[in-house]
Amino acid sequence: MPHLLAVISPHGFGHLAQTGPVVNALRRRLADLQVTIRTTYPRTLLSRYFDGEFHHVAEAADFGMAMASALEVRAEESARHYSEFHGQWDDHVAREAQRLQELSPDVILANVPYLTLAGARRAGITCVAMCSLNWADIYWHYCASRPEAPSIRQQIIDAYNSAVLFLQPEPAMPMPDIIHARPIGPIARLGVDHREAVVRHLGIDRGSRLVLVAFGGIELRLPVETWPVIPDLYWLVPAAWQVRHPQAVEMEKLPAAHIDLLRSCDALIGKPGYGTFTEAACNGVPMLYVTRGDWPEEPCMVEWFSGHGRVLQVRRAALESDEVMDSLGRLWDLPVPPRPQPTGIEEAVGILSEYLSENKSRRSQVPGRKS
Repeated sequence: MPHLLAVISPHGFGHLAQTGPVVNALRRRLADLQVTIRTTYPRTLLSRYFDGEFHHVAEAADFGMAMASALEVRAEESARHYSEFHGQWDDHVAREAQRLQELSPDVILANVPYLTLAGARRAGITCVAMCSLNWADIYWHYCASRPEAPSIRQQIIDAYNSAVLFLQPEPAMPMPDIIHARPIGPIARLGVDHREAVVRHLGIDRGSRLVLVAFGGIELRLPVETWPVIPDLYWLVPAAWQVRHPQAVEMEKLPAAHIDLLRSCDALIGKPGYGTFTEAACNGVPMLYVTRGDWPEEPCMVEWFSGHGRVLQVRRAALESDEVMDSLGRLWDLPVPPRPQPTGIEEAVGILSEYLSENKSRRSQVPGRKS
């Protein structure tokens, strides 16, 4: 069987939201595909994004940025991590190459740990990068003033440029230093509308409005208890928040997977993130978002969503008072544009299937190697 190794940054759910739909579609094209997923995300979460059987290797190949919350980066702490890590760069690359050889994939899909790319180059394994961002430019944005920053950034860029391709799903941040860049269309899961089942489960009127409150893989709790009680409007919130509000509902108890729940709602409240924005736009769900401030990927995502869906920025203070209703009213009054289509999925599948077929054929001809 052809063997794909997907290595995923454990920094927010956007990396999962980009990788899952591509791997699932690739398995539909290559029925005998063997899939290994390497990330520290728990298997229970991976099963929300990946269909079928897969081997899970609970290891991390990068750390992204240290976060104080879903909206705030710990720049100094992140800089120290990068300085320590790159102080032993050659050793890390050697160990990564050995680990990748042990896993023995035909092709690696990296979203988007650069150490894996450097290790794959040393191990002689084909590696395709895919992401709407890269850690070189994120690191440089926050840490450029440090004396070691230019050399660290160059090592990261060199690692990214060792990939045979760097697929950049729309909307992607500008990456002028990536030499093997290949822009592709958006990637997003499409949900199934389970609204009837949800309102029946809750015992509420069919005309009720449902607002999903979700902040992706880096949590931020909102004071939903202070929000107004509006007839026929219900807030769907994470159970972990333990919200006490007469019209707050724990989303995990509803009869719908998360993506289907999103499709079934009248609005989403969250933060800018690739999966959040593309899934909301492609499923036709309007969104209020709290800005992440100086996160460098945010402007391109907001510009894209503004052209493909209903989206409004809301002040964090507004989400701590009854102003949230005014914001929702303005959001629902916006004109409804045509929904974008997640065309990047099939584009990525076509590219990966070619590499898998080519490399599987070549490696199967090596004497003594079993197919």
